[in-house]
Amino acid sequence: MELRILTLTQAKTFMLTKQGLLNAKRFSGKSGICEFVRQAGCIQFDPIDIAGKNAELVLQARIKDFNKSMLSDLLYRDRVLIDYFDKNLSIFAIEDWPKYQRIRSFFQAEVRSQSNIRTVRDLIREAIKAKGFVCSKDFAFNKKVSWYWGDSGLARVALEALYYYGELIIHHKNHALKYYALAEDYIPKHLFTAEDPNVSTMEYLKWKVLQRIGAVGLLWNRHSDAFLFIQDLKTPVRNQVIDELEQEHKIIVIAIEGIKDKFFCLAEDGDLLDKALKAEKPFERVEFIAPLDNLLWDRKLIKSIFNFDYTWEIYTVESKRKFGYYVIPILYRNDFIGRIELINHRKDHQLEVKKIWYEAGWKKTKMFIRTFNQALKRFAKFNDCISIVGAEKADINFEITS
Repeated sequence: MELRILTLTQAKTFMLTKQGLLNAKRFSGKSGICEFVRQAGCIQFDPIDIAGKNAELVLQARIKDFNKSMLSDLLYRDRVLIDYFDKNLSIFAIEDWPKYQRIRSFFQAEVRSQSNIRTVRDLIREAIKAKGFVCSKDFAFNKKVSWYWGDSGLARVALEALYYYGELIIHHKNHALKYYALAEDYIPKHLFTAEDPNVSTMEYLKWKVLQRIGAVGLLWNRHSDAFLFIQDLKTPVRNQVIDELEQEHKIIVIAIEGIKDKFFCLAEDGDLLDKALKAEKPFERVEFIAPLDNLLWDRKLIKSIFNFDYTWEIYTVESKRKFGYYVIPILYRNDFIGRIELINHRKDHQLEVKKIWYEAGWKKTKMFIRTFNQALKRFAKFNDCISIVGAEKADINFEITS
């Protein structure tokens, strides 16, 4: 067993370098988006848009000069990325479609209201063949059926179910409204008809565990949201998977000074690990990190390594929130130094800095303020905002001039 010993600083340096969040941005443009998504395996999608949707927030922190149309193009015009299920709703590279056959099979067997869905399946397919794409408003089935978040209209349920089955893909979106098309018309035939390359369950589980380790950078052998939605990955099975990956030299075992648990990184990241051991003081850089960012998939791990305790309080009752509805972490150099609540007021093209909370003991320097303000201006432009309100909280000028 290969064991590498890291200090906390080296562990943070490795994880942030792997994520493309340390020093100069190394991902750029559409090709950089694809490179990062392939490296990460997937990025989580969430439709809530306070100042950017989760996937957009993940990418704006990493991709030089990112704008939202880049991701939309890659999904719905270029079709090199696809939105489907991985770690909940996610975005991944289209070439990985065959590897998700187990998830499609799971939905085909387990999804709710199947008898109702079967009654309209052919009608939906015929409508799509005639029109090219459809949305739930194109059908008047006048029936509500059981669905995962309560009773819902049959049209919406059937479209979503056929999407889960892999029969439909999302053609495009108009705000929250999804338009669906036949998957066979948009996924290349050699991928659509391909067999699952992971023949056995163990092969599939090894692929998924490796993918999730690569998505975070470092993981430990604990129950974790980083392993969410991997079927059949109970603790004894996870132990076996990790043992076999060690024996096959596909992962490196890492000890971090001051933490009793062992961690794992991908063997292919060995060179990156070596660089982390020799890294010098990181560059000045501030990023605002998405609540479901790959880096944050295991909140307990982040607490252990970064000493940063983050909870996304969007589903917390307002009276019990410590911070706010949509509060995101602030990353400076190689540490989380606080959190911020930002709101995009689209009608007025204004970004509001609602509140900033700095970690206990953190003291702003002139260099930090300058770097923070540059990051805030970039974030405003990412949201098509032309001014910032509440900017006095960030020691920034109201107008965005550069």
